[in-house]
Amino acid sequence: MESRPGPEHPDWTDWRWQMQNRIHGAEALREWIDPTDEELAAIDRAGDTFRWNITPYYARLMAPTDPSCPVRRQVVPSMKEFGSDIVDEVDPLDETGHEPVKNLIHNYEDRVAFCITAECAIYCRYCLRKRMVGDAEYFMRTDEHQAAIDYIAAHDEIRDVLLTGGDPLTFNEANLEWLLGRLRAIDHVELIRFGSRMPVKLPYRITEELCDLLAEHHPIWVNTHFNHPKELTDDAAAAIDRLKSAGVPVGNQTVLLRGINDDPQTMKTLNEGLARMRVRPYYLYQAQIIGGTAHFRTPIEVGMHIMRRLRGRTSGFAIPTYVLDTPHGKVPLNRSYVKGRAGDHVLMESYDGTLWAEPNPVPDRDDLPLRLPSVELPETVNTIPVDPSAVSSTPPVAEA
Repeated sequence: MESRPGPEHPDWTDWRWQMQNRIHGAEALREWIDPTDEELAAIDRAGDTFRWNITPYYARLMAPTDPSCPVRRQVVPSMKEFGSDIVDEVDPLDETGHEPVKNLIHNYEDRVAFCITAECAIYCRYCLRKRMVGDAEYFMRTDEHQAAIDYIAAHDEIRDVLLTGGDPLTFNEANLEWLLGRLRAIDHVELIRFGSRMPVKLPYRITEELCDLLAEHHPIWVNTHFNHPKELTDDAAAAIDRLKSAGVPVGNQTVLLRGINDDPQTMKTLNEGLARMRVRPYYLYQAQIIGGTAHFRTPIEVGMHIMRRLRGRTSGFAIPTYVLDTPHGKVPLNRSYVKGRAGDHVLMESYDGTLWAEPNPVPDRDDLPLRLPSVELPETVNTIPVDPSAVSSTPPVAEA
């Protein structure tokens, strides 16, 4: 491992410097960690299909000699991404089927998700939108942004606009001011939310200038994305404090990831750390069925077990809602909505009564920390087609 820059570098806290010096090659990565042969093979194979980028700030959080490091596993390519999977799905939520104009997703009646950019500071290996992140096809011109704004203005049922991507905070202040000003000019838009991982992967982006801009367009909300206690650094806490001081409420959306945070103690430590930073744990997401992510996905029973272990053992506001995002909206993964297990699927009911069967195979159900009732799948149930031949190669169940 070669010498690497650190906080002593004169530009270390300049977010633009961090973006310009992202790690995206094997030789650059060697400045930060001792990559394994497996990681190097995955980097060589990743290409444009599984793009990767890591900010120097986030790279410093990786354990240099431990490939099982929970930070490292989130961002360094793995050959497991190219193994067999039960799906070859790139858009499991059918977001493209709910796009009236480019990059504007209108799934719920009163709110939209506006993917204003395809750029991120870091490309997470389990990303829901890996089909678009870093892809020039999904970057937007000004007239395309305006077309989305015009659609929002023409639909007075839309009261809530989520700015997402990619990461919307890769935009500079001038572009954000243009965008926020036009959205705030629409009378029926009550809330503007940002979905951003910048406080986690590049907290220096949360500048006083940015916070002053956000404060001018209240009510503004931010949901960020901490997955592991190692990410709760002093720099991250300072970024959160700047947002809170500007009057911006901050929530957190964690993804349940095999071998990273899929045990009760890690999740408890993460959520209590977030509460100390004045970040409200909001959602715990079941990892999506996306091709190349089988090694990250857990049995739904593992997540339900974690939630049961949190209840009564920590502050109520430090407990997120465990959910699965589906083409029919988010489904809380509790017994009010989950009907049971039907072989390799978990049957559940969405908010509007639609039945959804989530492919969620487990090799050995005797290892599950809790059992769901056995149920039969209705013939017409909504689901994602799977490759049965790949089910047997699903990674083993992690201990919970």
